[in-house]
Amino acid sequence: MSNPPQLSGVGPTLAAKLVKLGLHRDADLLLHLPLRYEDETRITPVRDAVPGEAAQFELEVVSTEIAYRPRRQLLCHVHDDSGTLLLRFLNFYPSQQKALQPGACLRAFGEVRGGFFGTEMIHPRFHVLHGEEPLPQALTPIYPTVAGVGQATLRKLIGNALQRVALDDTLPDELRGGLSGFAESIHQLHQPPGAASEMELTCALQPYWQRIRFDELLAQQLSLRRAYAARRTRGAPRLTAINSLTGKLLAALPFKLTRAQQKAWREIAADLAQPYPMQRLLQGDVGSGKTIVAALAMLQAAENGYQAALMAPTEILAEQHYRKLRCWLDPLGIPLAWLSGSLKRKQKNEMATAIASGEARLVVGTHALIEEDVAFAKLGLTIVDEQHRFGVRQRLALKQKAASPHQLTMSATPIPRTLAMSYYADLDVSLLDELPPGRTPVKTKLVTEGKRDQVIARVRDACAQGRQAYWVCPLVEESETLQLKTAEETFAHLTIDMPDLRIGLVHGRLRGEEKAAAMEAFTRGEIQVLVATTVIEVGVDVVNASLMVIEHAERFGLAQLHQLRGRVGRGITDSVCILLYASPLSQTARQRLKVIFETNDGFEIARQDLALRGPGEFIGARQSGMPLLRYADLDDTKMVDRARAAADKMLRDYPDFAERHLQRWMAGREQLLKA
Repeated sequence: MSNPPQLSGVGPTLAAKLVKLGLHRDADLLLHLPLRYEDETRITPVRDAVPGEAAQFELEVVSTEIAYRPRRQLLCHVHDDSGTLLLRFLNFYPSQQKALQPGACLRAFGEVRGGFFGTEMIHPRFHVLHGEEPLPQALTPIYPTVAGVGQATLRKLIGNALQRVALDDTLPDELRGGLSGFAESIHQLHQPPGAASEMELTCALQPYWQRIRFDELLAQQLSLRRAYAARRTRGAPRLTAINSLTGKLLAALPFKLTRAQQKAWREIAADLAQPYPMQRLLQGDVGSGKTIVAALAMLQAAENGYQAALMAPTEILAEQHYRKLRCWLDPLGIPLAWLSGSLKRKQKNEMATAIASGEARLVVGTHALIEEDVAFAKLGLTIVDEQHRFGVRQRLALKQKAASPHQLTMSATPIPRTLAMSYYADLDVSLLDELPPGRTPVKTKLVTEGKRDQVIARVRDACAQGRQAYWVCPLVEESETLQLKTAEETFAHLTIDMPDLRIGLVHGRLRGEEKAAAMEAFTRGEIQVLVATTVIEVGVDVVNASLMVIEHAERFGLAQLHQLRGRVGRGITDSVCILLYASPLSQTARQRLKVIFETNDGFEIARQDLALRGPGEFIGARQSGMPLLRYADLDDTKMVDRARAAADKMLRDYPDFAERHLQRWMAGREQLLKA
């Protein structure tokens, strides 16, 4: 959702391009800060040019010609009092050729390099001088841009905005605490004075960047805290703890809840009983037992006469939840509805009718739950599993199936503290930080591709002992660029290499019923080795599977490797995850494999993953609709803490300042910040 462009003196075509940069208003231009700077405040003699370094030269054109070999290009020979240069243009316009006539004086900026015909610059930025022209007094900013929006256009627009837009400070003096003023910071970052070196410039601009980073964190915290407070003003059904259905389930379970599960359940049960909507994140490592906590929450809704819906991102995961919940609820005589895209039309219509009438009190499904023709009679609780895998509008769509339902989101990807403080500040968080009894830590082994035969022998031995194994591949079809083993090719090879074993195949391109049949056969033990893509990353729970091989492990992200590894080690048998990798490894791949080899701690893995990938990749921000932090550093815990404290104080004591700060930083985007 984008605001109507409010940019002064900008036509609709340019405005549409600027929207792609997040520039809707003149005020947005002020916060569109440079990536780097170029120094056009001085002239460098040609003889002092350093290969590989950018510099500005004042030159006279000696001759200009079009060469046709090895390709068509414009060659311009220029000189100053100290030496000569060749300007080479591989793509050029007639206007450029006309401007570069012999005798013309120009300033050219670019990187010099050694060429076959001497020192040259390829595609330098230049302009022709007409008489005396003073040098700029500030460095030239280089901004993030998109196709069709040149640097000169952005500089002009931002320069005009600096003249028009009020730069009043939105941070009360009491909270400044040594930070630079906003107006000073903006002017210095857009128009910094010249510096002797890059290091000197970095040091000079540090306090101004510090202010911008703080303001950005503050805006995010203000928005989230305000959303948190606003939620408490909205009415929601009070789902009190009656303990009729929940008590029966707890009494019937063949296991006891861990201390962490008990604590999380108490927190959720108390939230559901409040007259405002719960918005709680239940996070725990793979295998920590989130599903039983979700089941108790659904039953608390049901025993108050309301419906509860659990939505999962993949059919395999949704069906896993459905089967597990049925196992617990069927003996209690509590029906559970199932809705997915793979159901036949008649079945889907029957389920939709049961949901709309209220006959189906508890519902589990995929994205099918948010289709327009699915209506709930009395929805009181929504549960979204692996919430970062859904787009922001999908998460909103489930909430909008009722006026103001309670919402529980679950994630098996542990979230580092700084990320939780920043992106999830308006959520209450329950943490499952211990594994149920009987779960054994998975041993991880790194094995080079050259020892593939030994790995196959290890799989054969495990199956001979009555165990089962996963063999995970990253792609379904052959990719010439990546040259990775595919699931189908691996399935064929393993069938030949281990003819005595029953081998199955499952991947995302199979029809729903084919995937379900393969998974069911593996669960029953009819398949000994399951060759699969990452569709098994979440939700597959086969206690007898004690060995996993991950093909081309260097191609997977840390969180994904950890999720996959969590599919084994679900029983009392020692389990092993073999990471099969191809050499040579890139530095990043080496770091990833080192981390996953050294620790089973999901939170440490999450912290390392955040450092390697950044918050956008980590939380699925491409789908989330959240405006990512452009300037602030999530590793700066002290800064995040300070922003949180300042946000609380501003909302309490300086509401006018808080409103103006949000208008500056978040106008038009708050509604998508959380879903």
